[in-house]
Amino acid sequence: MTMPTLAASPVLHVQGLTFAYPGEPALVADWSVTVEAGITLLHGDTGSGKSTLLRLLAGSLAPAAGRLTVAGVRLDADPAAYRRAVFWCEPTSDAFDQVTARDCTTLLRGDDAGFDAVEWQTLVDGFALTPHLDKPMYMLSTGSKRKVWLTAALTSARALTLLDEPTGALDAASINCLMRALARISERQRDRAIVVASAEQLDRVPLAGVIALPLQGP
Repeated sequence: MTMPTLAASPVLHVQGLTFAYPGEPALVADWSVTVEAGITLLHGDTGSGKSTLLRLLAGSLAPAAGRLTVAGVRLDADPAAYRRAVFWCEPTSDAFDQVTARDCTTLLRGDDAGFDAVEWQTLVDGFALTPHLDKPMYMLSTGSKRKVWLTAALTSARALTLLDEPTGALDAASINCLMRALARISERQRDRAIVVASAEQLDRVPLAGVIALPLQGP
């Protein structure tokens, strides 16, 4: 596991995290890590537990033990405030199927006052989403749904953004748009961390750190 060396103050602190599904070996056992601002790659093969770990970091899955802190807010002390500091959307979610792509973005951004509307439009153009913005989400392809979620995630001002296999179902042009956006964020934003779970390396993006699965303890 290689962690950041050149960054601003830490965004995410994980202390003594432990989790296992019933009857299965522990995915995480007394694991601690600090994630700095910038792009961190959560790297592992399919089935290695990347999605589960993201759910733990998002606060949507309860660990057996441990403490999670984002931007100074502890999950166990103030769960609502913690989740407001994290952008997370399940990539297979059907929760937004009945609303338009435009309204889906509004719901996902919530009360995020720092939402970057200019960058959102740049990504809408780069992902070729304009013809789909006023369609219900259930009418969109898997790739187009993912692009809608990515435009909201990448333009968020929340302290921690979690992306699960963001290139899945994307065409080559959209992958290029995504990589350019991640590179921009890496260069411009010094108080925000993005954890990207992927089975592929992110060779075109400057990384603040890499977390490799399976985890090897503290």
